[in-house]
Amino acid sequence: MDSARLWRRVIVAVSFAVGDLLPDIPALRITCRALRLLTPRARGLGWVVLAGGLVLGATSSQAQPAVRQVLMLQSLDRGNLTLDHFIGNFRVELDQRTEHPVNLVQLVVGPTGFVGAPEQAIVDFIQSTFANRPKPDLIVTTGGPAATFARKYRRQLFPEVPLLLASVDQRFLRDPLGDNETAVAVMNDYSRVVEEILQLRPQTRRVFTVTGSGQLGQFWHRELEAQFKRFGDRLTFDWSDDLSFAEILRRCASLPSDTAILYVLFGTDAAGAAYADERVFADLHAAATVPIFGAQSVYLGRGAVGGSMMPIDPLSARTAEMAVRLLNGEPPKNVRVPVQSIAPPVFDWRELQRWGIAETRLAPGSVVLYRAPSLWTEYRTIVQIAAGVLIVQSLLIAGLLYQRRARRRAEIESGRNLSLAADAGRRQTMAALTNSITHELGQPLSAMIQNTKALQMMIGANRASADTIGEIVSDIQRQGVQAAQIIDRHRAMLRGHQIDKQPIDLHAVIREGLAMVAHDLRSRGIDGIVEMSADPCIINGDQILLRQVLVNLVVNAADAMAATPPGKRRVTVRSECGTADVRISVSDTGTGLPAQLEGHLFAPFLTTKSQGLGIGLTIVRTIVDAHGGAIEAHNHPEGGATFTVTLPRSGAAAMLAAPRGAA
Repeated sequence: MDSARLWRRVIVAVSFAVGDLLPDIPALRITCRALRLLTPRARGLGWVVLAGGLVLGATSSQAQPAVRQVLMLQSLDRGNLTLDHFIGNFRVELDQRTEHPVNLVQLVVGPTGFVGAPEQAIVDFIQSTFANRPKPDLIVTTGGPAATFARKYRRQLFPEVPLLLASVDQRFLRDPLGDNETAVAVMNDYSRVVEEILQLRPQTRRVFTVTGSGQLGQFWHRELEAQFKRFGDRLTFDWSDDLSFAEILRRCASLPSDTAILYVLFGTDAAGAAYADERVFADLHAAATVPIFGAQSVYLGRGAVGGSMMPIDPLSARTAEMAVRLLNGEPPKNVRVPVQSIAPPVFDWRELQRWGIAETRLAPGSVVLYRAPSLWTEYRTIVQIAAGVLIVQSLLIAGLLYQRRARRRAEIESGRNLSLAADAGRRQTMAALTNSITHELGQPLSAMIQNTKALQMMIGANRASADTIGEIVSDIQRQGVQAAQIIDRHRAMLRGHQIDKQPIDLHAVIREGLAMVAHDLRSRGIDGIVEMSADPCIINGDQILLRQVLVNLVVNAADAMAATPPGKRRVTVRSECGTADVRISVSDTGTGLPAQLEGHLFAPFLTTKSQGLGIGLTIVRTIVDAHGGAIEAHNHPEGGATFTVTLPRSGAAAMLAAPRGAA
């Protein structure tokens, strides 16, 4: 037989052998049988390709990590809030902590999942499930019934596989753990819950306990009934295991106010109907007339008042940590953790408010959750923005109101000061006016008296002719008119006056003002010097008030030279007429302005005179301000001081002051 024919026969034999040896791989078995139908040459090429695929597949399978098999035996089917929450968190924690992929197989071994099924049948089902599959790397139980079942049939359920008893109450673990067993046990302290009920509601006399009617509910009924005997002198405990769910709801809706509800679990009622915890708790919370308490943290936020509860999240995290250690090969006898106890008390603020439980009754260190958010907490950013806007707006409004009030006050004060200037200024110049009246009226009155005497003498001597009498009477009349004019002028000075702006010549104001104080200046030995511009100074102003300004400044200048030698006493009045304004200055050769009055020279009630009132310069500035002008003062290096008044010129006044030939 040639070598080629021999090679073809070997390939056919290998194809039949591989196809028969791989019955569990359908795709590969079909491929091998298909190769038998090919020609020898094509069959050889196909086997080369298939062999290469097998080598690559084996290499790829060796590169991927092995899948870990975890068998979870559950006490109850879905519907128990505590176990559902625990299992969900456990699966997430396990996937996050392990480095290998995990295949979690969940089987319910409790009576809820297999109603009436014998336990041996459940064992046989588990064994058959893994008959043609790899054995589990770890067995995890959840709840007390599953832990009891797994330990009871340990010899039949993979005794060489580590067993982790999770989320199991310590009451289910009365026998010691074996070397290949470990547990994450808890101790649900229902007596502590009853103590907290009495602390929060001292008036409580009865406790309605909801346990359900199944095997697990009956177990807790027996356990808690024995445990609650120590409260027999204070409380009466009623149980729900002989009631249907509808009867339980009616009972909760009519409980007296001295009663509390303790929820343990439910599962099934006395009628055999199964209910999920979430629905049971929601219906109880809606119907109850008294507060509901529970021992597990999953009930907080669903209607339970709260208290010292068993936290489920740390329990699932700890169980996942231990499962990873066991999957990594650590012996169970070396993986031991203490029994998990209850957490610090946590309460639902909404339930405290609903049942009128004061927070002062809570134990120290208690945590209160679900508080109604305050306006600040819920709308902090909006409140801050609104507050900022309101503050800025309030400041702006306050500033505007302050400015408006200040402006109004200034207007009122200006009017009041103007009246004060008109009155007090006249009173201040009474002394100068008195001397002026005496001097001015003295001449016409004396002439009138002399003319009268001369007329009497001429009539007595019979020498008065008609012409002579007429001439003397005319002189007397002229002197009387002059005296009347003097009196009218001074009467106008003393009469109340409101500002009346009209086009006036400041030079005329200067002459009238100096005429009023001329006698006073001569009596003090003061020389009056007037330097006025050649052009008329026409402005819009009140002639009487501006005359008072000049009189006050000249009188102050005269007073300032009291200590100056008589030969050096001079008062100089100058005027400068510009296009936009006019300037009038009054200078003296006195002692100058005191340094302590710098910056306060025009403030009211400040004076250096022993008999002064301190309002003269205040009146002057008020009158100048009313005319839209300004006043300033400074000392001379050679001695004395100068007060300068600057007044604006209006358009009409400037036209009157312009040269007549100007266009």
